[in-house]
Amino acid sequence: MKLPELSSATINRVIEMAWEDRTPFDAIALQYDLQEKQVIALMRREMKQSSFKMWRQRVTGRKTKHLAQRTFDSGRFRSQNQKG
Repeated sequence: MKLPELSSATINRVIEMAWEDRTPFDAIALQYDLQEKQVIALMRREMKQSSFKMWRQRVTGRKTKHLAQRTFDSGRFRSQNQKG
C-alpha cells in the first residue's frame, strides 16, 4: 500500500491517535487524509511486530474506533489538536 510522505511529527501523532481507544479512524482520516487501511499499513511499518500485533488485537472489532458503530455521540471528549 502506498502511503503519502509524512513528517516524523505527523507519523508520531497518527500513531498516538491510533493507540487512543476513543479516537475513531474517521478522525484520523479527517485530519490527515489517511484511510483505515493506510493507518494499519503505517502502524505495521513503524512499530515493532509484537507491538503491532498487540495493537491490532485491541483495535479489531472495537466499536469506538468506527463512528458508524459508536453509541456515545453526546458529551464525548475532543482534543484541541483535532480538527472538525
